Amino acid sequence: MKVAVPKERTPDESRVALVPDTATKLVAARLEVGVETGAGARAFIPDAAFEAAGAKIAGGAKELLAEADAVLKVQAPTADEVDLLQPGALLISFLQPATQAETVSALAHRGVTAFSLELLPRISRAQSMDALSSQASAAGYKAVIMAAARLGKFFPMMMTAAGTVAPARVLVMGAGVAGLQAIATARRLGAVVSAYDVRPAVKEEVQSLGGTFIELPLETQEGQGGYAREQSEEFLRKQRELIGEHIAKSDVLITTAAVPGRRAPLLVTAEMLKGMRPGSVIVDLAAETGGNVELTKAGEEIEVGGVTIIGTRNVPGTMPLHASQLFARNVMNLLLHLVKDGAIALDFEDEITKGSCVTHGGEIVNERAKQLAGVA
Repeated sequence: MKVAVPKERTPDESRVALVPDTATKLVAARLEVGVETGAGARAFIPDAAFEAAGAKIAGGAKELLAEADAVLKVQAPTADEVDLLQPGALLISFLQPATQAETVSALAHRGVTAFSLELLPRISRAQSMDALSSQASAAGYKAVIMAAARLGKFFPMMMTAAGTVAPARVLVMGAGVAGLQAIATARRLGAVVSAYDVRPAVKEEVQSLGGTFIELPLETQEGQGGYAREQSEEFLRKQRELIGEHIAKSDVLITTAAVPGRRAPLLVTAEMLKGMRPGSVIVDLAAETGGNVELTKAGEEIEVGGVTIIGTRNVPGTMPLHASQLFARNVMNLLLHLVKDGAIALDFEDEITKGSCVTHGGEIVNERAKQLAGVA
């Protein structure tokens, strides 16, 4: 069985779906691994490192994908890449069916069996394959580093001969994986940290990391699989009214709220920003899916009334080495789950296989993916 790892074509994608460590393990599992030359360059992994791990280096995507039984990617394939995939080939990547409906339909038409990492069921057996969580952890960490670099203050309290400097105040909205990592990182840097989430169940997790959990008189919004469910506009309006005073007191605001497959909820309006002090910094980790902050511009850093709003796309991709290492392990674990004795062996009675498979046998087979892609 031949496994192919092409170079990522998306301009701002520096991660790679395979690292030497996982290449070694796939080779040990009797799989033949091919990597497009330069695939790991932006993640600081040279071709020689893949060769030392037992992988073969191919000159281009066309040559590599022509014989591939399985293809591993970070982002959804481009239209040109879909055309290069062999009918019956297996694909694992972030497919984003809510925004990549045409790609999903093209994969089905091509006869590719595609697995979307966003659709993995939230069960204990799938934790080692959970790329959403591993990449969210990287994003939460980097968000704090980005904020610290822009803030004109120290994060920790500083006691000097010239006087005492008060610590920065950080507010994290959304206490999922990204939010919890942001809380932990901001606390390690010495900031005073508070957090808010629509799920009261995360209160103890926030407190265990040294953060203060903000409780608002609102109904619980717990969704399936531990995610927050999509909120009504009336709920969001009340939430914005109540959280405004906490935002005004913060030096740094990090927003992480997302509902898989949906537009990010609007948590912070332009009016609310007027209450923040000049020099404050916002990092909106939901920028790619519409943003939690009304004025966020995806892919840009802007200043409004003295407040810096950072809308960096693909934050995990800004630390590609470790993000790739984590991602590659997730992908490897899913691939090995789908392989038996060196060959693809799909069991659609298995919850992981059925839940994450999007296209198979020329059709879109995942009901959730059909809904997200708007396919009847």
